[in-house]
Amino acid sequence: MWRVWIDAARPKTLPAALAPVAVGSALAADAGCWRWELALGCLAGALCLQIACNYANDAGDAERGADGPDRVGPARAVASGLVSARAMLSASVVMAGAASLVGGWLALESGWPVLAIGGAALLAAFAYTLGPWPLAYRGLGDPFVLLFFGFAAVLGSAWVQVQQWPLPLSWWWAAAAVGLQATALIAINNIRDLASDARVGKRTLAVRLGAQGSRLYHTALHLAAAGSWSLAELWLPALITAVLGGLLSGAVWRTEGRALNRCLAFAAALLLLAALAAIAQLLLAP
Repeated sequence: MWRVWIDAARPKTLPAALAPVAVGSALAADAGCWRWELALGCLAGALCLQIACNYANDAGDAERGADGPDRVGPARAVASGLVSARAMLSASVVMAGAASLVGGWLALESGWPVLAIGGAALLAAFAYTLGPWPLAYRGLGDPFVLLFFGFAAVLGSAWVQVQQWPLPLSWWWAAAAVGLQATALIAINNIRDLASDARVGKRTLAVRLGAQGSRLYHTALHLAAAGSWSLAELWLPALITAVLGGLLSGAVWRTEGRALNRCLAFAAALLLLAALAAIAQLLLAP
C-alpha cells in the first residue's frame, strides 16, 4: 500500500521542488548568508507542498474524468480505484499541514512574508484542480508553475536566509530560469495528455494552442530559460539548458503519446542538472 502513496506523490516530478530551493540557497550562500537549517526547512516545506498538490491533483482529475481509460500517462491512484478520493484529499490536507508547520517555524525565524508566500502557494496548490474554478482547467497551470516553482521558491528560499530587500536583479533572472524550466515540465505533461484533456473540457494551454503550437511554446520555454540564466550571469546552466533543452525540444517534436513520458523524465533531469550547474558556478567559480 505504501507503494501506491509513493507513486501518487509523483517522485519523478519532485526535482521541481528541490531545484528552486537549492538555487535560492546557493544564491544566499554566494552572498555569505547561507543558513543550513533554514535551507533544509525551505526544502522540507517545498516538498510537502508539492506532494500535497500532487495528491489533490490526483483526486481532482479523477473526479472530473481527466484520468480516464484513454490516459497515456502513469496510472493515477484514485482513477485506478486503488485509493478513494476522500482518502487522497485527506492525505493532501496532512501534507499541507506539514508544510504549514514548517512555514510557521520559518516565519518565526525570518518574518511574516514567509506566511504570505506559503499561504498563497498553499491556496494555489488546492485550486490547481479543485474547487469551482480549477486553475489547470482554465489554462492557468503554466503561470502557476512559473510563479511558485520559480519566483516564489527561489527568491523565497534566498530571502529567508539573507533577510534583505531588494534582492539583486540577477537573482530574479535565476528564479525566472528555474521557473521556465519547471514550466517546460508541465508543458510536456499537457502535450502528452492533450487529447484526453480536451475530451473532458480541461482547457490547458496545450489544448488551447494545439499540438504544433504547444510544441513551439515548449521550445520557447527552453530558449527563454537559457536566456534568463545568461542574464543572471550563470553561463554554465545557460549552456546546458540551451544544448540539452534543444535536444529535448527536438525529441518532443518527434514524439507522441506514451513515449512522451521519457521526455518528461528527461526534462526533470535537465532542471536538476541546470540547478546543480548554477550551484557549482555560484559556489566554486572564483
